[in-house]
Amino acid sequence: MKKLSKNTHTISILVANKPGVLVRVSLVFARRGYNIDALVVSPAVNERFARMTITAKGDPTILEQIIKQVSKLVDVVNVNEHTDENAFHSELALFKVKSSKINKPIIAKLVKNFNAQFFEETEKVAVIEY
Repeated sequence: MKKLSKNTHTISILVANKPGVLVRVSLVFARRGYNIDALVVSPAVNERFARMTITAKGDPTILEQIIKQVSKLVDVVNVNEHTDENAFHSELALFKVKSSKINKPIIAKLVKNFNAQFFEETEKVAVIEY
């Protein structure tokens, strides 16, 4: 588990799964001079809704204003800020590499050396998870 810096904030937003909602939410951050460090958007269990998870750094008082403004948007259902006590932070990288009989042993050695693992492997391609 990764500890985030004191000024890093994680916000989850439940929104209507409609075109343009992401733009409207990100504009609220931009107007306040807040840069979004990480953004993940995926459909919720009910496909009419989507979950946005945003990580940003900055002043907590400005973030409080952003949360209030985002929660007033028409397509926003719920907004929550998560603290380190109730959030899990993790990073994942997937690498797609051309593979052949010649370079498979080299790829396997690199995967082992970096404590990565094969996500998927075919004769021509290897997808590595790190």
